[in-house]
Parts: sequence; structure tokens; C-alpha cells
Amino acid sequence: MGNIKALEWRYATKKFNSEKILPSEKVDILKKAFNLTATSYGLQPIKMVVVENKEIQEKLKSYSMNQQQVSTASHILIICIEKEVGSEFIEDYFTRVKSIRKTPDEVLTPFKEFLVNDFNSKPYNEIALWSVNQAYLALGTLLTVCATEEIDACPMEGFEPEKYDEYLNLGEHNLKSVLVLPVGYRAEDDQFSSFKKVRRPLEDVIIEIG
Repeated sequence: MGNIKALEWRYATKKFNSEKILPSEKVDILKKAFNLTATSYGLQPIKMVVVENKEIQEKLKSYSMNQQQVSTASHILIICIEKEVGSEFIEDYFTRVKSIRKTPDEVLTPFKEFLVNDFNSKPYNEIALWSVNQAYLALGTLLTVCATEEIDACPMEGFEPEKYDEYLNLGEHNLKSVLVLPVGYRAEDDQFSSFKKVRRPLEDVIIEIG
């Protein structure tokens, strides 16, 4: 399936077939896609929690406005941000760059010092907002990959992050949940699967210059 056909095929799945589970190789593709997503400076201030447990999913449903896709999906992907992105986090990134690319210190050090100083000068709320923006980049990547792999998905902001964090002990991992993505296979009786897409005309959303 080509990319455009795949994006035409996808929709925000409201009801999953709870008996149909994603094979491990499909889940691995989503994990790798998440890790390969673009992030600002390449810093990756995000992590993804993968839940495959109906009892846990049913509990999370109660923290998700009782939306049934949370309990009927094969897996729940929870995109989280790091609670602290400071000097140590940035140092770790540049250590990784040096190890993988063999980039010399004289090239890395000026940029590293710039980032450390820049992040140390920012208030927490500004860094948190920047991190949330990276989570949305990852969500876009995951939705596109889901479509090309014919995995159904439903991006969600309608949940209680504090309740998720407490129930899943995300604080112990220095994480805060920001987005939820149930994935799996659509139920045959999900009426939304047959709805035509409603989009603005292409000429209304594209401005060509040149």
C-alpha cells in the first residue's frame, strides 16, 4: 500500500477487535519507528510505555473518560516526556554521539556547551513545552507507520495524565505521560471505519510560492 493510500485507509479507530492481537514483529516496528522519529537537536526527551494487559487497560480506561478503545485495543502506547532535561541528559547525548560517530571533541564541545547553557537558562515550563512538542512529532511518525503497516490506531489527548503517572509509577522513571495511542485492529462493527474523510480542499490548505 502506498503512503497516500495508507493515509486514506487510516482513521481514528473508536472500537478495536479485542480478540485480535498485534504480532510481536508489528509491535517491534512501532518501537523502532518511535526511536527513529525526528526530535529537536536529536536529544529524544521522550520515552514510550507499551501496555499489553487487559486488566491494566481496563483500569486506564477509567482514567480516559471511559473511552472503549483503551480497553479493546491490542496494545496501548503511552508517549511520555522526561521530567528533567538538563546538563546530565545533554552530556549523555554527546557521549553517545562520540561513541557512535567518532566525532572529535573539538567539533562536539562548542555545540554541547551551547546546549547546556541554553537549557540551564530556560525555566522548567519552557523545557516541558519543548519536550511535549517532541512527543507530538513522535505521534505523527507512529500514525504514519501504523497506516503503512495496516495497524489501526487512535491518537488521544482525552485522558488524566496524573492518574496514568500514578497508576503506572511513571514518576519512578522520571517520566510524565502526555499522549496515548491505542493500537490494534478495527472491529468489524466500528461504524467510523466506513465514514468518508472530511478534509478542507487541498487548495485551501496549501500555499505555493515560486
